[in-house]
Amino acid sequence: MVKITINVEGMACGMCEAHVNDAVRKAFAVKKAASSHTKKRTEILSEQPLDQEKLKQVIADAGYTVTGIITEPYEKKGFSLFRK
Repeated sequence: MVKITINVEGMACGMCEAHVNDAVRKAFAVKKAASSHTKKRTEILSEQPLDQEKLKQVIADAGYTVTGIITEPYEKKGFSLFRK
C-alpha cells in the first residue's frame, strides 16, 4: 500500500473536495481518496503508486491546481492489546 499526499490549490468548500475525490476515483483504482479544502490537501491510499503526471492532469481537468505530490509507503495502524 502507498499513501499519496497531493497539495491542491483552488478548493474552497466541501463540494470542491467531492469533485477532486470523484475525479481521482474515476481515473484510478484507489482504496481511499479524501480531500480537505482547509488543509489544501488530498490524501489517497492505493495498492500501487499512481502515475503522477496523469494524476496532475486529472485534477487539473477538474479545475484545480496540483502544487506538490508526496508518495510514501503506508502501513495500516491497528489496535492491539499486545503491542509493546
